[in-house]
Amino acid sequence: MTYSYTQISQYLTCPRRYQHRYLDGWKERDSRAAMLFGRAFEKALGALFRKEDPGAVLFSEWSAVQNQGLRYSDRDSWDRMLRQGLMLLTRFCQDDRIRILQPRRNLQIKFTRQIGQRNDFVAYIDAIGKLDGTSCLLEWKTSSSRYLEEPAGLLSLDPQLVCYSWITGIAEVAQIVFVRKRVVEIQYLRTTITDEQREEFGDLVENTVRRIESADFLPHSGIRFPQNPCSSCPYVGLCLGKQELADASLVRRPGAESLDWLDELNY
Repeated sequence: MTYSYTQISQYLTCPRRYQHRYLDGWKERDSRAAMLFGRAFEKALGALFRKEDPGAVLFSEWSAVQNQGLRYSDRDSWDRMLRQGLMLLTRFCQDDRIRILQPRRNLQIKFTRQIGQRNDFVAYIDAIGKLDGTSCLLEWKTSSSRYLEEPAGLLSLDPQLVCYSWITGIAEVAQIVFVRKRVVEIQYLRTTITDEQREEFGDLVENTVRRIESADFLPHSGIRFPQNPCSSCPYVGLCLGKQELADASLVRRPGAESLDWLDELNY
């Protein structure tokens, strides 16, 4: 079995959700505009570092999903997000704070680490380069609002950055946040991940994998106002037994019906 950060985080959020996605074969429909825009923008950044036209790549990638029935937030639209993306690319070039040597080698880098005797853990790192002259691991993020910067050191608790530091062995990490708002902004956030944090994350991965392999998929019900993880979960229709609700947000991978026996287990 090959695991990833997304799989581990999905399981820790709700084991039943993990079962729905990775065992039963359900997958959230790719209709969230913010998610698809982030993918398009990341490809534009890759083009920028390869000395290609990032604006043309952004337009091409974003146009490819324009007619897919995207779900936008209240103030977003296809045109507005494109304009914001182009302004962010311009601002990023003006800032000129990131350096990536050999971009074809140091962008979207695959790292693999063995877990136990039978399993692997895989991660794709956005980039390895320099921020303001300091070598570090780089992660791109697009957001409609600024990331919190206080209290000091908060970024070092980001589990995804801890994961990437663990699998690469790189202590210095940075998050570059491209903020889509009326006046666009780019946050350059940097922190250091300690040896202790990396060791703890490794233990967490091994413990989680053991629970997954023991078929421990008890649900974590999340209905508690005002925070409602279940109500915003794309798999809530499956947990409620409402197929029409599930079909609205999910699709099922071909062949997944061979795993229907898992639904009959007594957890």
